[in-house]
Amino acid sequence: MQATHKNLFDVIVIGSGPGGATVAREMARQGQRVLILERGSNAPLTGKLSQMAAIAAIPGRGAYFNRDASLLVQGVTAGGSSAINFATAMAPPLPLFDAYGVDLRAALSALQSELPLAPLPDNLLGPAAQQLLQAARSLGHNWQKLDKMIYPSLCRTGCWRCVYGCPYGAKWSARNFLEQAIADGAEMLTGATVRKILQQDSTAVGVEYQHEGRLQRVYAGRIVLAAGGIASPQLLHASGLLAAGASHFSDPVVAVMGSLQGLHAGAEVPMAAGMHLPEAGIMLADMSLPRPMYQAFAMQVGRFDRLLAHQKTLTLMVKIRDQIGGSIGTRWVNKSLQAEDQQKLRHGVALANTILRQAGATQIFKSWHFAAHPGGSIRIGAGVDSDLQSSTKNLFVCDASVIPTAWGLPPTLTLLCLGKRLADHLASA
Repeated sequence: MQATHKNLFDVIVIGSGPGGATVAREMARQGQRVLILERGSNAPLTGKLSQMAAIAAIPGRGAYFNRDASLLVQGVTAGGSSAINFATAMAPPLPLFDAYGVDLRAALSALQSELPLAPLPDNLLGPAAQQLLQAARSLGHNWQKLDKMIYPSLCRTGCWRCVYGCPYGAKWSARNFLEQAIADGAEMLTGATVRKILQQDSTAVGVEYQHEGRLQRVYAGRIVLAAGGIASPQLLHASGLLAAGASHFSDPVVAVMGSLQGLHAGAEVPMAAGMHLPEAGIMLADMSLPRPMYQAFAMQVGRFDRLLAHQKTLTLMVKIRDQIGGSIGTRWVNKSLQAEDQQKLRHGVALANTILRQAGATQIFKSWHFAAHPGGSIRIGAGVDSDLQSSTKNLFVCDASVIPTAWGLPPTLTLLCLGKRLADHLASA
């Protein structure tokens, strides 16, 4: 197929999560002709389990089972996983990126001036979060309210829909930037599955994608791959640009739960407060869960006696910074915990148990580990250079796959910074 004005763009962005949406918005603002190809849907978020399951629970698409039976999930929808995350914002560790020649300070400053990045007001802290905050502080822990990407005036008390997709517009997601990009002239095609990146003389020139049963081609001077920590290496492999079996991190999580008589909780903003232990590679936070998710965790470990205890359950999230390893195949992922990772989880679970007991909780149990932050599969310094360009000219990568080391943090704000910096680079190149 020859390139025509209809299928010729300045920039093609594959994926619409935080990194891709930011690049698309910035380039559209500069008058560039931008096409966004998104595999998922742009249907309005409803805050319902059925929609969230379609976004993140379809095996081989949004959900992957590792060989150790643990679950890895990602959001396949407009806005990517930001549509169904806990809206927690942590600034990128600037010295880490400095070591790779990536200065994110200007991008971070610009984003801080426009995004909702602040702890929740006290009236939006739920009873479980308050109970855990008091217990952790009484033990001497540096337990603080966390910055949230939430508009407090639109947020509602007694609401649990962050992880299902906020239907009220209270939670910021990459969809906000997508709307701005489209308003500035970008085009977005949903339900479009990119099959391969087209090359000529070691230069990326376009992409081949499938939409409504038809295989089509489209061309651009720059291609930005932002399909996520799993899909991006899969696409590079399918295009002959990356060997199979990309290693990665996944940020494993365990939910530690206990019952507290007299508590009436279960419906509140999750991760309202917590603590980060960077040297240990552990993060803890309150984690209010919707009833079906809580019950699934209880059944998973045979705690059928706790199925009806949702409203009186205190839940702590234990997240660790796992070592990079494992592999990613065309339709599968394998990332088993290494001995050091298992030790970190044991340490984090022990801390969680102590805090729960201090809060007065009994009947304490934990879930199996699961993960929702796959990344590090096309790392800066290995898969891409400091400008996020791959070894294929004019092919850039901008999602969690470029994070250069083991991680263990909420990645959204970091990905926004990387997207802003990449857009500035593309504009000046």
